[in-house]
Amino acid sequence: MTRLLFWAVPRAGWVKPETDQRLSDHISIGVLTRVFPPELIDKILEEAGRTEQRNRLLPARVVVYYVLGLALFSQSSYEEVMRMLVDGLSWSEGWARPWSVPTKAALFKARARLGPEPLRALFASVAAPLATTRTKGAFLREWRLMAIDGTTLDLADTKANDAAFGRPSSGRGEGVGAFPQLRVVGLGECGTHAVVDASVAGCRTSEKALTPALFSSLEPGMLLLADRNFYGFEMWNTAASTGAALCWRTRTDLVLPVEARLSDGSFRSTIYARADRRHDGVTVRVVDYALDDPGRPENDTHYRLLTTILDEKAAPAAELAAAYAERWEFENTLDELKSHQRGPRIVLRSKMPDGVVQELYAYLCVHFAIRWIMNQVADGTDTDPDRLSFTRTLRVARRTTASHPGFSP
Repeated sequence: MTRLLFWAVPRAGWVKPETDQRLSDHISIGVLTRVFPPELIDKILEEAGRTEQRNRLLPARVVVYYVLGLALFSQSSYEEVMRMLVDGLSWSEGWARPWSVPTKAALFKARARLGPEPLRALFASVAAPLATTRTKGAFLREWRLMAIDGTTLDLADTKANDAAFGRPSSGRGEGVGAFPQLRVVGLGECGTHAVVDASVAGCRTSEKALTPALFSSLEPGMLLLADRNFYGFEMWNTAASTGAALCWRTRTDLVLPVEARLSDGSFRSTIYARADRRHDGVTVRVVDYALDDPGRPENDTHYRLLTTILDEKAAPAAELAAAYAERWEFENTLDELKSHQRGPRIVLRSKMPDGVVQELYAYLCVHFAIRWIMNQVADGTDTDPDRLSFTRTLRVARRTTASHPGFSP
């Protein structure tokens, strides 16, 4: 895409400044720099041991912003992304020496020097629930609605990625998929679509195996929603031990005897670790309901929810059923990440495993920053964040990278 930045073009009578300034003092990713200010990135680089001993053409802070730029401009080339980040800075910000776009090889090496750790730490440092008590659709009574779900991402077809992450089986299980795949299980806030934690591995690792790593981000005051694929006795107890409330779908054929029928139609029962049902029982509340949807298969209209909220007056069955539907908001979040931000049918560009992990966390960082902006707008206008367009906000973020270089946080 050709960008015409007339204010950045040198004109007759202009004189280059005599004093030079470092590129890393000015490069930014537009409005997203509000979420990732230079001082935060410098702190993370120092903690990760990536501080510079000499002034390189590509200092570590520049490379962090560049990797975030790759996730923001997923369909642009390596050189074009860097060009978008620095276009016009040499004249508008006062460099005494010209700065040329590094070669693709130099950008590869800079990413390899940086590694995945700073991007993982950057995501961990900013990712947190965004909703306030005023945010529409974010709470069930006093509980903040959270959800877990997983997805896979296609990777560049290289031997290194294949060895590190593996390939999925083909449809009939007779072969393997066209691309290596990365599996991601995320914890997200339903009301704002903010991903607050993620667990990552190759496609051979199941979603259930990745899930316990997310429980450290749970806390009292949250209500965690999960689909039936995540249920298991040990998983349930581990999640419940965090103090968060749970509301998980389970199989309708799970044997759950009615021990006490409650006023809202739900009932109390007991789940067990073993089939003999004599030891390690845990009391749960069960909500059974059916969807009146002729378009669904008959075997997919009956829902059974388990919850740790045993008092039906604290969270009536009808409210829990309605809240469980909010779990689909997190599936929309994963679609934002895969289809809109990355682009449909586009594989991650990194050819080495460390680069894949680095790139994945950059995608998560950029998605969180866009959702942060949307939440700020929603709060300022008393609007439900669901009423705002992710794709429009993404386009605005991309435009500000070129129109506001060196944007001050």
